[in-house]
Formats: sequence, structure tokens, C-alpha cells
Amino acid sequence: MTSEHDSSAAWRELLTTLGGLDRSFLEGDRAVTDDRHVADGYRMLATTLGVVFDTYLFAEPSRPQFVELNTPFRRDRRWGGDNGDAYYLLCPIDEQRRYRISGNKRDSVYFSLTAYNEPAPGSWSDRIVGIWRDSDPDEIGLTDSGDFSFEIGPLPGAAVLVTRDYQADPLTGRAMDWRIEALDPADPIRHGDAETAARLRASAAWLRTMFAILPMAVGVRVDDKHVLGHEVSNVANEFGAPYQVLDANFGWSARDACYSYGSFVLEEGEALVITHRPPQCRFWNLVVWNQFMASHNVDDARGSVNCHTAVPNSDGSVTIVVSRGMTAHPNSVTTLDYPQGNLAFRWFLADAVPARPEAAVVPIGDAPTTVS
Repeated sequence: MTSEHDSSAAWRELLTTLGGLDRSFLEGDRAVTDDRHVADGYRMLATTLGVVFDTYLFAEPSRPQFVELNTPFRRDRRWGGDNGDAYYLLCPIDEQRRYRISGNKRDSVYFSLTAYNEPAPGSWSDRIVGIWRDSDPDEIGLTDSGDFSFEIGPLPGAAVLVTRDYQADPLTGRAMDWRIEALDPADPIRHGDAETAARLRASAAWLRTMFAILPMAVGVRVDDKHVLGHEVSNVANEFGAPYQVLDANFGWSARDACYSYGSFVLEEGEALVITHRPPQCRFWNLVVWNQFMASHNVDDARGSVNCHTAVPNSDGSVTIVVSRGMTAHPNSVTTLDYPQGNLAFRWFLADAVPARPEAAVVPIGDAPTTVS
């Protein structure tokens, strides 16, 4: 009799994990209440399975390759706090190796590269190891033509790189060109039983953490110590206090960002009118999410407003009208008829933590249609 391969056991453990993850959105306090969010839950299971295989099963840190993490156009990469204004790429790395990062910024209006740790196989990051961005052109060799090239590593504690490329309008803007090259000899390819089993178990651990966070609550504070996920307002239709991300964080948050999160619950014929005064910053946006921290594709409908597309009021503030359809206001965004979900503000390289955005539910007929 042949003993079972460890990769066989790990594969069955992964299937068992997958088989139980839908309980996070079907049962208990976080159970979703409409059929589209149930369907979104299963789509999120499929999406995150693809991401985790890219990250853990197929990655070769000595032969690095950036893979798509979030894009404005791929429906299987709408997850994890995405937004329609940005492209994120990911590359697992070896902390002891050296790499060259290069490319061209094309139409990016803000970009960065962040290195994160991994406390244990499959564990989410809880520390930012390094960050490189276009605000430090000498450090990354950024030229007037948009080319850049710089070397990183060894980076003790680093396990993964995440790029950020923010576009004024991704419908017309050209995504950045990112390249990564290993500067040390590659390891031999070894996809044996033990290696595959370890990677499958890391994948399962990563998925369990994902669905410990999701779905996000609507109108309930998930965790006021930020141990899991972001800070969310405990009342629907308002925002939590904005906060600056620290070097110690959970997940793949941006070190140079401030965030403010809220939720919406809207009946037909209602609108949420949001007013905020943007600080001086490189980029800001507001994004509509479902309860799985996912937006829709940028070419489906307008689900975000940013500092380039927003039309400000005469006093410099910005009013945004969120409703289940579109309105006449120039800063109108739609939930695509979702009655509830989540909202995310982010500000990059702000000169100060922003003031809390104000929000009020009004009959849609009373919502503003022009800037003031």
C-alpha cells in the first residue's frame, strides 16, 4: 500500500476550507441580506482563490514576475479594497535576494511600490518593510520621460511587493509599465510533494483570514482596534474618523495613505449627500464597495470620484451624491441599485489627517444637482 502524498492531504484540507467559507456570509451576525450579495460572496471566493494561487502556489521568488492584483477592468480582480482608479500588481520575493525594479509611469498621476512582511506562511502582513514612490524621484531614478529604475534588497522580513498606479481617468489613461528582474542566480525549480503541500496550506490559511474579515458589516463597527481590516463607522450613512496608516498595519494598506470608511443603507428614492474638504495631497478618491470590499468595473458605471474628476464647490469643498442610480450632479456616483454596502475615502501623502467627511440622507429630489 502506498502512503498518501502530503500534497494530497493538503489539497483536501484546502477543499474543506473552501467548503466552509460561505458560512461567513450566509450565517450569523454578518450574514448578507440580498441575493446579489450572496452571489458576490461566491464570486469573492473564486476571485480570492485565483489571487492566492498566484501569490502562494505558482510564485517563484527567485524568478520574480508581477501579477495583477486589482485592475479597473478585470471582474476577477475586484476585491480587497479595490477601486476603479488604480492598478495594483503583486510579486512575492525572497528577503535575502536583490532585485531591480524598472518601467515607465505612462499616464500615472501617483505611483508607489511597497514591501510587506509575512509573519507565517499564509499570514497577512502586519508590517510595512519599505516603500518607494514617485515623490522621491532621485531614489527611484525617475526621469522626465517617465522612465525609472532602482535596486532593492536584501530586505530582511520582506515577503511580497505591491505596486500602486493611480490614474486620473483609467478609461483613457495608460497603465504603468512595471518590470522586476532578479539580480542573483535563480534557485532550481522544485515543485515536489513537500513544497506543494506547504504552499497549499499557506493558501488555505490566507483564505481563512480573508473571510474572517468579509463580509464587512453595514452600520456596525467590525473592530475598533484595527486588528482585522479597516476602521468602519458604527452607524450607517456616516464615516469613521480618518486615520493615518502606520508601519505596523494589517493587510496591504498603503503607508502613505489616510483612510475613512463608512457604510450606506439607501431606500429607493434616497440619496446620500457627502461633503468633504480635501487636504493638500497627491491623490484622493471616494469609492463605492459592496460588502466584500469590491467595486464594479470602471466601464460598468461611475462608482468613484477622485481629485481629478471631482468638480469642487466655490469654497474648495467637494460634494458627492451617492444613490442607487445616477443623478444630475457632476459628482454623482451609483451603487448600481445595491441598497446597502460600504464606502471608502483615501488620501495619499496628505499634509494632515483630513477632517471627517459629512454625510446626510435626503430624498433624491432634494439632493443638489449642481456645485455650490
